[in-house]
Amino acid sequence: MAICSKNFLFFLFSTLSIIPLYYQLQHPLDSLTPNEFIQVKALVNHSYPTSNHNLTFHYVGLEEPNKQLVISWLENSSTTPPPRQAFVIARINHKTHEIIVDLSSKRIISDQIYNGYGYPVLTFDEQNAAVTLVFKYEPFLASISKRGLKIEEVVCEAFAVGWYGENQKNERVVKVVCSYKDGTINMYMRPIETITVTVDLEEMKVIHFQDRFMIPVPKANGTDYRESEQRAPFGPQLKGMTVVQPERPSFTIDGNRVRWANWDFHLSFDARAGPIISLASIYDTEKQKFRRVMYRGFLSEVFVPYMGLTEEWYFRVCFDVGEYGYGLCAVPLESHRDCPPNAVFMGAVVAGQDGMPIEMPNIFCIFERNAGDIMWRHSETLIQDELVTEVRPEVSLVVRMVSTVDEDYINDWEFKQIGSIKVTVGLTGLLEIRGSKYTHKDQIHKEVYGTLLAENSIGVYHDHFLSYHLDLDVDGESNSFVKSKMQTIRVTDKNSPRKSYWKVVSETAKTESDAKIKIGLEPADLLIVNPNKKTKVGNPVGYRLIPGSVASPLLTDDDYPQIRGAFTKYNVWVTPYNKSEKWVGGLYTDQSRGDDTLATWTKRNRRIKNKDIVLWYTFGFHHIPYQEEFPLMPTLSGGFELRPANFFENNPVLKVKAPKVVMWPNCST
Repeated sequence: MAICSKNFLFFLFSTLSIIPLYYQLQHPLDSLTPNEFIQVKALVNHSYPTSNHNLTFHYVGLEEPNKQLVISWLENSSTTPPPRQAFVIARINHKTHEIIVDLSSKRIISDQIYNGYGYPVLTFDEQNAAVTLVFKYEPFLASISKRGLKIEEVVCEAFAVGWYGENQKNERVVKVVCSYKDGTINMYMRPIETITVTVDLEEMKVIHFQDRFMIPVPKANGTDYRESEQRAPFGPQLKGMTVVQPERPSFTIDGNRVRWANWDFHLSFDARAGPIISLASIYDTEKQKFRRVMYRGFLSEVFVPYMGLTEEWYFRVCFDVGEYGYGLCAVPLESHRDCPPNAVFMGAVVAGQDGMPIEMPNIFCIFERNAGDIMWRHSETLIQDELVTEVRPEVSLVVRMVSTVDEDYINDWEFKQIGSIKVTVGLTGLLEIRGSKYTHKDQIHKEVYGTLLAENSIGVYHDHFLSYHLDLDVDGESNSFVKSKMQTIRVTDKNSPRKSYWKVVSETAKTESDAKIKIGLEPADLLIVNPNKKTKVGNPVGYRLIPGSVASPLLTDDDYPQIRGAFTKYNVWVTPYNKSEKWVGGLYTDQSRGDDTLATWTKRNRRIKNKDIVLWYTFGFHHIPYQEEFPLMPTLSGGFELRPANFFENNPVLKVKAPKVVMWPNCST
């Protein structure tokens, strides 16, 4: 049987060229195609036949090509493109392998075993297997029965366990906790508290079970969020509205290349990061050419520590990118709901635990937004007998993805005609609820780590920190980081009736330690400039970071979750470009120990002045739950903006014409 399986794989591998696929190689930074996933699986299986090897794929993605080779190819596409390679993280016989597959030569060119701390991204299959195992475990079934609950209404999920100071390297385990439906689809509002089951993922067996005592399961009443389950009274209903573009969208998609207005960029998908924006360039009408703004930008990590300290809660510290796969947790988007009716949808492909490609439909939507905002305007009222008014509406392009991990994250990359790139993340979905004996706030006389939102329901305090990798190439690769501080000056002479003013004092960071910034300590503009390019009047061309949703960690530096999430200590970091430095929490985040994070990389204090540099920005939320967020949280948004700062000679949208006015027919029905 093993020989048949092996022969089948190579038959499949050798006949891939006849499979009709619409995925065609267009660009060196394109995500892997289904064809390529199958090639990778075949090559790895050939080296490690499953007949005598325990093999699971935990990550398969593009091995990012050499940056200089990509840039050279872009400047002269007739040259040979960079090698097309895949990077694989696999567990083979209980060891973590890092494998590089050369797709053009169809061979494995590197296979190394990782022996450090931490483990790769959890797969859906092993999480589901751990949960299934729990439902066959007699002590667990007895605990459910003891509470008078129906086992068929119980839903469980697996949590990564983290690290809490253990010296020895732990096995790959998860802790399974459960909730209850029975009258609602919103089982997260009905936690079955105090039961924890620990499962060894390698042996796939229960290694620890705990049922400390019984706490009431919160009621189902009022927790279902489905429209079909709502009953009167209802809120006021709005009249119908829509978005129509009778002349079709103004953007074009060629493979993974997106062009709109004055923007040109590449969009790809990664199982860890989700959307990756590459080679974002903007057309300068004065210079009559495209100028690069960003080589590569993506979400590097989402750090979500919960504040519960009980046996069932202390380990609930999530690294959504590195432990669970932010891209893996992306969900299909719905037209007219998640995205407006003028949106265009794109899918993605990931590798399953067996290495086979899994197609994910409608993961991205791309649309033009015209929300009634104003890009610029002026009314001149000082000229007698004449009122001059000029207005340009704001129209932007949005790339959207939604990832459902601990909550629902709405991820928008928005491109504006003024040259800005705006990143927004909206938090919505379901809170983590802790079961409690309390039914009224007056009963609470000790720490409960959250807010009483309903009877027996504590919304647990927690944080969300989102860290972005932003490889800005502002008009070229050699850039510098400048902090332009606003400094108050006292007026000491009598030449002015004023007593003070402020001026700008600019400091260029020379090393990594100079660029660590906690936003809010002093007023300053933070800029990435190209010191080798200047405007006609002598200013270095640049882009500035406009922060939003600034949050700093409240955990102590020696707390174990904070050691692992030390990249949140500063909002801004700047490092020299290094292809291997992509994930701020480390490549192996599950049970990591903080020895491979952005905080450790920067201890080398490398030089960053006039170099190819990467800007890392972390924004976040300290989330105190409120009753309006029960049983489902309305969207709360935050983010940041990258905005031109002397990049253009003058206003780049001065000559932009307003979109054509669409005249609707005068319908009586």
